[in-house]
Amino acid sequence: MAHEREPALNISACVARVREGDEAAARDLLEHLHPLVLKLVRAHLPRRTSEEDMLQAVFVKVFTRLEQYAGLVPLEHWVSRIAINTCIHQISKERVRPELRYADLSEEEEQVVQSLAVSSEDLEPSQSIASHELVTKLLETLSPSDRMVITLMHLEGRSVEEVRQRTGWSKSVIKVRAFRARRKLRKQLDMLLSKRK
Repeated sequence: MAHEREPALNISACVARVREGDEAAARDLLEHLHPLVLKLVRAHLPRRTSEEDMLQAVFVKVFTRLEQYAGLVPLEHWVSRIAINTCIHQISKERVRPELRYADLSEEEEQVVQSLAVSSEDLEPSQSIASHELVTKLLETLSPSDRMVITLMHLEGRSVEEVRQRTGWSKSVIKVRAFRARRKLRKQLDMLLSKRK
């Protein structure tokens, strides 16, 4: 078929061509990296920033820093680190409220908290959207870095090694950060539950 693509992009050759100013190579590289960056941006999108703006910010950083890419790790890992750090930076620019108040919750989220307060049973399927929104609000009480660790490890199921590759943090930093973040989330939830008991 005329529209079939080559099986795989030769990343090293493509990067070299982009560094020489080859616009076609830049388009090929952008097309190759777009699904990865889109997935990362969607997973870590700051609340008040559009997906398109974050994608553009990440790709601007990738292409302006391409000279710094030494090829010691796969390009995708290097780009992932840039994407995640760009999201963290933007999240930190958007003020994070230190405490979630009961008044911040929707009626459906209040019902989820009430259900959690009176029972250890699983939530009703009808409460799944509200519980997801409640988790999102609880995560927003964390610092951007803590939120990133919880999202990667507990919502996306990433291993400590995968988090290390994506963030550049050491394994011990990741474990300590995850432990502290879980403790902060528990404290926030306990505060909400205590107001309804």
